[in-house]
Amino acid sequence: MVAAHPDTLRLVGDEDSSKRRQILDGARKVFMDLGFDGASMGEIARSAGVSKGTLYVYFADKSRLFEAIVEEESLEQRKVAFNFDPERDVTTTLMEFGQAYIQLLCRPGGGSATRTVMAIAERMPEVGRRFYNNVVALTITRLAHYLEVRTGLGDLEIDDCNLAATQFMQMCQASLFMPFIFQAAPAPSAERIAQVVESATRMFLAGYRTNPA
Repeated sequence: MVAAHPDTLRLVGDEDSSKRRQILDGARKVFMDLGFDGASMGEIARSAGVSKGTLYVYFADKSRLFEAIVEEESLEQRKVAFNFDPERDVTTTLMEFGQAYIQLLCRPGGGSATRTVMAIAERMPEVGRRFYNNVVALTITRLAHYLEVRTGLGDLEIDDCNLAATQFMQMCQASLFMPFIFQAAPAPSAERIAQVVESATRMFLAGYRTNPA
């Protein structure tokens, strides 16, 4: 069943926000522990500490509940304020962005949310597309705009800033995100993130800086 407003999920009402939060918190734990297929409305109701009747007052089915959780995850990630002030030098901006981006990506709980969305994207492609467009693509666009400005100022020589932004973000993930997302390693330490991002920044600037050091 397609939601009436595919781009935005409406809150039930201010007076219901506490109960809705209770349901979403319980459902998030069930989805992360059992996955979408393993979760049931009964299990979600037990985890949230509400009756199934109350659960159905807020959400018509498991799919709608999952969409609400994905939407919340998207909103939380969009709240992160990366500093792309065009006046800031490129090295500082890339280093600080890269570390903040990986800390967000590999934060406790973040991997479970991403895994769950990835697992359901084929069955619920609109949910996957919204998550990608509202989180990943939006971040690429913001970084690409900064790179365009610095290219215009002569600091960088980039033909395709969207590609370059994607390349930098992927380099920052190297050795960190994949082990984390597949639960082969815990969330990386701040020190390890800094090491990887510094390496990624050096590689990026070696390829795109007009006068690489």
